[in-house]
Amino acid sequence: MFKKTLGLAVVATVAIASQAVARDQIRIVGSSTVFPFSTTVAETFGNKGGFKTPVVESTGSGGGLKLFCAGIGEEHPDITNASRRIKKSEVEKCAKAGITDITEVKVGFDGIVVANSKAVKPLNLTKKQIFLALAKQIPVDGKMVDNPNKTWSDVDPSLPNVAIKVFGPPPTSGTRDAFSELALEGGAKAFPSLKALRKSDKKAFKAIAHSVREDGAYVESGENDNLIVQKLVAEPDAVGVFGFSFLDQNADQLQGAVVGGVAPTFENISKGDYGISRSLYFYVKNAHVGKVPGIKEFIAEFTSEDAFGEFGYLTEKGLIPLSEEERAKVRQEATSLTNLKMM
Repeated sequence: MFKKTLGLAVVATVAIASQAVARDQIRIVGSSTVFPFSTTVAETFGNKGGFKTPVVESTGSGGGLKLFCAGIGEEHPDITNASRRIKKSEVEKCAKAGITDITEVKVGFDGIVVANSKAVKPLNLTKKQIFLALAKQIPVDGKMVDNPNKTWSDVDPSLPNVAIKVFGPPPTSGTRDAFSELALEGGAKAFPSLKALRKSDKKAFKAIAHSVREDGAYVESGENDNLIVQKLVAEPDAVGVFGFSFLDQNADQLQGAVVGGVAPTFENISKGDYGISRSLYFYVKNAHVGKVPGIKEFIAEFTSEDAFGEFGYLTEKGLIPLSEEERAKVRQEATSLTNLKMM
């Protein structure tokens, strides 16, 4: 009897929480990469006068999803931005907090750049060289050893004889997740021994490929990519890892490295030719729709052709748009609050 009563109490608490959202302003958290796009839409949306301008915070993809999945109610955010897809474990965490209806909105593409100051020569790198510069351990004579490379020329004599110093995102960042998966894993697979390990023990391979050195060569620089930009201007020999949009907005001071023979340009990313690119998303807590004013209208603004379309105002901020067909599909599912399906 007690267990049954307790169960009903939990259900009632969740139900009450879902009815108790009383804010009059949308609250958005999440990815630093999606932050400038979300902020631009929020300002445009607010300027139209129907609703208050949403509050947008840059907490990182992982940090945003943690906040988003903590519960239903006015103390919890309505939307979270992400520069990677939500994980199954995060969906399960949301469900435990009573958040079972989530709408996924794919907004476009972004490239991850390895950039430096225009005051020095641009870098021309391979994924293998990126792995050799930044991995915690690398293969040497058939054994995994702590990364001995101190300079870029230690990695490859064709690269500059300057100390490896890379400013990049922390583990909570979707940019870091995507960089590890696309660049570091790609570089690790260039070694036959690690490629074989990937086939025999994917978990062990991933542990090696995603482990970034901790000896000062890689400097975690928080969730604010603008800080990395400032550091690169102040330290011309340093390199930064961040989203293409920040390179695009600072093209007068910074340049992106060619990776695998392909430059990080709008065209190359949109065509899928640039090898370090990913999709960008935001997630909506459907239980808050109708409780916090303007959520459906904000979704409609973000997914309008004026915003995320081929010639929309977000492309001016560096967003790489989806195809016309995919935009139409995303718009329909987003505005109808289609529930997330994990494949």
